[in-house]
Amino acid sequence: MMEEAATVSKGLEDVYIKTTKLTTIDGNKGILRYRGYDINDISEHGTFEEVIHLMVYGELPNKEQLKALRDSLKSHYALDKGIMEVISKLPKDGEPLGMLEVAFSMLAMKEKNYKWEPKADREKAIDIIAKAVTIIANIYRVKEGLPVKEPVIKEGYAETFMATCFDKPVSKEVISSMDKALILYTDHEVPASTTASLVVASTLSDMASSVVAGIAALKGPLHGGAAETAFKQFEDIGSVENVEQWFKHNVIENNAKLMGFGHRVYKTMDPRAKIFKRYAEMFAKDNPKVDKYFQIAKKLEELGVQKFGNKGIYPNTDFYSGIVYYAMGFPTYMPTPLFALSRTTGWLSHIMEYVEEQQRIIRPRAIYVGIQERKYVPIDQRH
Repeated sequence: MMEEAATVSKGLEDVYIKTTKLTTIDGNKGILRYRGYDINDISEHGTFEEVIHLMVYGELPNKEQLKALRDSLKSHYALDKGIMEVISKLPKDGEPLGMLEVAFSMLAMKEKNYKWEPKADREKAIDIIAKAVTIIANIYRVKEGLPVKEPVIKEGYAETFMATCFDKPVSKEVISSMDKALILYTDHEVPASTTASLVVASTLSDMASSVVAGIAALKGPLHGGAAETAFKQFEDIGSVENVEQWFKHNVIENNAKLMGFGHRVYKTMDPRAKIFKRYAEMFAKDNPKVDKYFQIAKKLEELGVQKFGNKGIYPNTDFYSGIVYYAMGFPTYMPTPLFALSRTTGWLSHIMEYVEEQQRIIRPRAIYVGIQERKYVPIDQRH
């Protein structure tokens, strides 16, 4: 019989599955903090390597610690030849997140009887974070019809990634913007992908397998794919003159979802969206193609807030981020892999925190609502 007192929280909404010292969100006030540091403060003044250290080790690094972290990253960027060979043979028209799953699964394939231990966990986390650069850069290259490439190791994480992706010099402005984008997507408490990683880690599987679970969840258009669909929305509109008619026909008359709007937690504008908007505006000033999409997005934001603001539905981080990635030179399929590049740090930080401090296999229940007991009927007696 169904348990009368039991209730289902659809989508696990407002269900708390762990305590955390990593990230806090105030959805009503639009506040996001990493270990107490406001996202506006740390994204303006910090670097992604500092955020890696903060999330993985608990504090912002001093100069010696930052150098040690960068040296460690540099020593782990390279992939085994076998993984590089597999990436090189992936189909050019492959779905990029599926390609990521293949590559990260090869990291997991090497893990036998992984033993969780705090010091070793952090060493493994830095190894995976570093290798994410070379994996994702080379998946971009394969999809663009370019040969795979050993990591071009630079001083910074973002610069190493960009130098490995592209064969031409990348401006300091673009590298700095990528660094900030990586910070903005580092962590966001326990959304679908982090939850998927936690479920796998709770079984004491290895860290790379937990990341594969996060990537698989990120593949869905309601999570990681949102930046791509938001940007494609701007492409469909075509020009700022078309925004009002498009909005009226699609959103008002046909109840189409406005991509890049709304969030399960935020009831005001996502603080990361405000930062991405500033970077989109910066790139738009010197690039007419970027400006076209920025003007479309601004007008669409205005109409969306007028329509949905009283319901607590505002732009989320994915609304403007696709424009920023486009301005950096990335095609429309790349926002989600770039999300994964950043969020790998968040996934690994959460699973280490959970396994080391709160370990218990995640095993929820389901309320049975089907037919109760019945007897087996031989097939020749069934109607």
